[in-house]
Amino acid sequence: MKNERRRRLVVGSGMALLAAFVAARIWRSPQVRFARMSGSSIATPGAALWVTDFLNAAYFRRPPGLRQVEDLRLAFNVVTTFWHRGGGRRLAASDVVPFHRAFGKDRFLDRTRSEYGTMTREQVLEGASRLLGDWFPEALPDDDRRGWGIVFETEEDKRRYNPEERLRGAKLGPLTPPEAPAKEQIWHTYPPVPVPSAAGVISALSKPETWPDYASEIGRFTPVRSTGLAGQTFEIEVVAHPTSRTPIFTRGYVTITRLVSQEDPAELEGYVSELNDSLARFGRDEPPAVPEGAEPVLAFDLTTHEGHFMGRARNRLVLFEQEGQAYVRAAGTWDPLPWHLDQAYRRVGHYAQHAIWGMESPQESMLHQIAEKLEQAVVRDAG
Repeated sequence: MKNERRRRLVVGSGMALLAAFVAARIWRSPQVRFARMSGSSIATPGAALWVTDFLNAAYFRRPPGLRQVEDLRLAFNVVTTFWHRGGGRRLAASDVVPFHRAFGKDRFLDRTRSEYGTMTREQVLEGASRLLGDWFPEALPDDDRRGWGIVFETEEDKRRYNPEERLRGAKLGPLTPPEAPAKEQIWHTYPPVPVPSAAGVISALSKPETWPDYASEIGRFTPVRSTGLAGQTFEIEVVAHPTSRTPIFTRGYVTITRLVSQEDPAELEGYVSELNDSLARFGRDEPPAVPEGAEPVLAFDLTTHEGHFMGRARNRLVLFEQEGQAYVRAAGTWDPLPWHLDQAYRRVGHYAQHAIWGMESPQESMLHQIAEKLEQAVVRDAG
């Protein structure tokens, strides 16, 4: 009897160890790592429904003709500012209570200014004043009190902010650059997007904390490090199928692993020459990233981290001038996708990837949003 109990104990312990080993392997598997990238780093799964519902009311549920991307950015500003003022803890299901108290009346009772379940920009600002404080509407347009998608009450609050706070809720794995032979990788060049000036783009991109200001309808980049552009890591939040009532959010991380500019003309020229040559050799009828006769101004690599929906990938942004016009353009490279990422890419990634870098509508493209913001600044300065 005693030997039998000992045998069962040994077998049971062995099974427990085996189960723990299998569970650990599964938890570290690419499929699970990818699944863990759904949602937001600042909100728990329990908060996903009410956060999505809030974004719906402020933007997605409104008729297309009444949508402005600036209003979606405002809604994200409200959520991110609320997260920050809560000490950086991830938003939970219970946080719906203060949000409903601040915005519920406008959404469900006031039918004179908006349809049931939706809010105008003015109603969102009024609710934000109730939720966060009367200072919010005044601080929102102030560049010195806005950054990282957060609106700060004072300039000192902004100076004290630590972007790494966001990494507490992140799942930041190692870098995953392409590793397949170049001829087996997928090479793709996106259409160039005209911008008002190369200097304006450099100024905009060189302040990573402003990147959420260029968020599009389907994606935004939020920096999570205290560094400047070189070496910066971004959390990318992507909206899949942004149809009324059904936005689905996923995220990934990329880091700028190489940055070249006209400060070192030889390095910049070599970068462009190598990229154009690779596109010509390995791409399928892909145009060069920088056209012949154009002058490159700036370029950098965005390399994915483990769990990104593009798998092992590297995207490049290049800024160039041609015949007096400045352009910004993306050129991507990625390994053939494993089955779980290929399915996600077909459903989510393909459209989002093309739209963010300018192949669909301007409201969906981050590059077009940069161009529009710069154009608005030119008009404002001229006025």
